[in-house]
Amino acid sequence: MKRVLAFLCLMILLTACKDSTVTSSQAAIVQNDTPVIVKETIPFRWAGANIYFLLTDRFNNGNPENDINFNRTEETGPLRGFMGGDIQGITQKIEEGYFTDLGINAIWFTPVVEQVHGATDEGTGNTYAYHGYWAKDWTALDPNFGSRKDLEKMVKKAHEKGIRILMDVVLNHTGPVTEEDPVWPSEWVITEPTCTFENYESTTTCTLVANLPDILTATDEAVDLPDALLAKWKDEGRLSIELDELELFFDRTGYPRAPRFYIIKWLTDYVNDLGIDGFRVDTVKHADEKAWAELYKEASYAFENWKKKHQDQVLDDAPFFMVGEVYNYGISGGRTFDFGDKKVDYFSNGFNSLINFELKTDANKDYEQIFKKYSSLLHSKLNGQSVVNYLTSHDDGSPFDKDRTKPFYSANVLLLTPGASQVYYGDETARDLTIEGTVGDATLRSFMNWNEIDSLNTKDILTHWQKLGQFRNHHPAIGAGKHKRLAKKPYVFSRTYTDGEYKDKVVVGLDLPKGKKSLWVKGFFGDGTQLFDTYSQTLVEVKKGRVILDNAYSVALLELAQ
Repeated sequence: MKRVLAFLCLMILLTACKDSTVTSSQAAIVQNDTPVIVKETIPFRWAGANIYFLLTDRFNNGNPENDINFNRTEETGPLRGFMGGDIQGITQKIEEGYFTDLGINAIWFTPVVEQVHGATDEGTGNTYAYHGYWAKDWTALDPNFGSRKDLEKMVKKAHEKGIRILMDVVLNHTGPVTEEDPVWPSEWVITEPTCTFENYESTTTCTLVANLPDILTATDEAVDLPDALLAKWKDEGRLSIELDELELFFDRTGYPRAPRFYIIKWLTDYVNDLGIDGFRVDTVKHADEKAWAELYKEASYAFENWKKKHQDQVLDDAPFFMVGEVYNYGISGGRTFDFGDKKVDYFSNGFNSLINFELKTDANKDYEQIFKKYSSLLHSKLNGQSVVNYLTSHDDGSPFDKDRTKPFYSANVLLLTPGASQVYYGDETARDLTIEGTVGDATLRSFMNWNEIDSLNTKDILTHWQKLGQFRNHHPAIGAGKHKRLAKKPYVFSRTYTDGEYKDKVVVGLDLPKGKKSLWVKGFFGDGTQLFDTYSQTLVEVKKGRVILDNAYSVALLELAQ
């Protein structure tokens, strides 16, 4: 049955209710005027995932009652205090279908464990731990972000929509020392020297910045729990529970009671208890790489354990996923990161993927240069591995298109480049990245611009991101497939992905002329093939190696119509 009929039937059904499955409606068969939706299961692949990255505190305030905790009321520098975003706010947008409409199939949110209670001034104005990277207690959630039940519900609701959850984790350091937050014992952390980043040692055996105590991740020496942490647990009535669980963990694993293994236990508890699908790991190159392999091992064990206990909630057989932030790693480096005096292969130390800092520069090249390069590298040097591409982020002061003058082009590059994509919250709505009065990375972290989402300009931008995102989500070939140019002008390319009996093939046209246009698909789709352009919602047929479209759009997203 032709795709245009399928689309009309599907729209009728979607008007009645949101589809919360992980399958995509591909065709509708009409018999006796009764529509029947035939569903094709689309395999999820982290290698081509469409990930939405958000700052928990800056995305959506679902519960204003938790906005102030621990007397965090001191005046801060601009955008350096808590603003109310929380886990409930993320869940609201999941349930509303915001992420589904964007074609998002994984959400990465900043850490939500309990943060240091006090504020500190790093030379950029008084700052609270709104960003989540200053842990005080890995075993508890910070009430500013929400409760354990809130997190459990968020994971469950995401899974019901076919969306994976990436939890941001920190193993490298504690939070800074403040008037309310004492330094951890010297057996746990070092407080000097500060990293100079000249070589491997001056990057790993040091503090990232001043007043950010560095966990001794390389040592195997057993240490006792800090008195302050024990006292905290006792006051909260959970001391015996935490100690008993640690006893079971160390008995099972045989690990020494070294600092990193305590934290690994605490982090992987969230996987074991809630079914977290993966970790985004912070400050990877600043810790001994063997710690990451150990983290991945225990997280994988916890994930499989959760699956056994919750078989009715398992999305698929995908293993636990771990992506690392190795600052300034670029895809051209292949499997290794070069410290100058030492090269480290993080892919052999627990990571399935690394964040790619190179696309923001590559984005200045033409489409074919970008797409060909990434497809080639991912199927040669990085075969079997992947990268997460981005154009804007929370701590990159030199993002692509900081002034948001190219939101449509940015979507084309980010969402159509091979590899996984990281949509930073507000990319899809052109959220302002140049906030007057801010210092440093605070300008990148304004509250999500929900107040602008109904403006005509923002709607047009959002619609474009939604169309590309949904196409990417429905077609693993876009992110995980092989790229081939079919025509130079107008620019047309194909992507093909094969996994066993599953095969996915699509054609995309960019920078197309307005009005009538001819797209060359010969050698990829044969004459007589029915195709559907999801961008313009148009059914077409291949004739003489071409398809003809007549619309005002500069983009075509072609898939098989049946």
